[in-house]
Amino acid sequence: MAISASMVKELRERTGAGMMDCKKVLEETDGDMDKAIEVLREKGLAKAAKKAGRVAAEGLVRIAFADGGKAAAMVEVNSETDFVAKNEEFVGFVENLALLALNAESDDVASFMNLNYQGEGTVQEALNGKIATIGENLSVRRIYKAEDPAMVYVGYTHGNGKIGVVIGLETEASLDQVQVCGKDVAMQVASMNPKFVDETGVDPAWLEEETKIATQLLLNEGKKPEMLDRIIPGKIKAILKEVCLVDQKFVKNGDVTVKEYVDGIAKEVGKPVRIASMVRYEVGEGIEKKEENFAEEVAKQMNA
Repeated sequence: MAISASMVKELRERTGAGMMDCKKVLEETDGDMDKAIEVLREKGLAKAAKKAGRVAAEGLVRIAFADGGKAAAMVEVNSETDFVAKNEEFVGFVENLALLALNAESDDVASFMNLNYQGEGTVQEALNGKIATIGENLSVRRIYKAEDPAMVYVGYTHGNGKIGVVIGLETEASLDQVQVCGKDVAMQVASMNPKFVDETGVDPAWLEEETKIATQLLLNEGKKPEMLDRIIPGKIKAILKEVCLVDQKFVKNGDVTVKEYVDGIAKEVGKPVRIASMVRYEVGEGIEKKEENFAEEVAKQMNA
């Protein structure tokens, strides 16, 4: 099939690979985007796989907590421009939605949109009103809600609400005793974006795909197939240390892991503390923003 400039642009944004490498791989895979990403990674050309979820839309994330941190809610509301995301009316609206989500029965967006919003009708009707007054398209993209008496929830927002994180700590300690610890862990998640809390939560399908990619990379490097059974376990172990929160080096003290830091806090308060859950929202992740000038640049280079 014919490979368009927009396809090359999308693959480049999602992988960070060079423009011509993207074009070549798309031709090899007959335009199959997922297969092209896989091939680029196998060839070691995807220099920034994390860009697969890059921010591509504007908006705001806000978090709300119940007394004692026994429940938490987080919402992402999108806008067309960053200018609107800083608008006081918009910010207040998103903060109110987070509080409303805290008391909602579930985190189902469709149900949430039918809840009453401060006597102004439903959330959807209130949203429509904001669209009319602010002058941009707005949308409630997603909601997270958690509530568990055995947990203490702590959160952190970064970049004026561009990233939001909620951490669930399983502990009998009070919020006051673990709040600093929880915020530190949430900052770690915001910064390092781990995929899983620990190895017990690793997605088998993800692990299978990473093993496949690691295997192909080794073969491409000239390693003999009979050697792979000895090499692959170490490669996967190294990957897991990067993507599992508890095994990452603690950003505020690189001499310890996140787990070692939390264990130290548990010793100080005299009660066990375990990171049980994490949720990270980044505004616009996975939504593609139009960049017409860049697309034109790609087209010119393809036709050169």
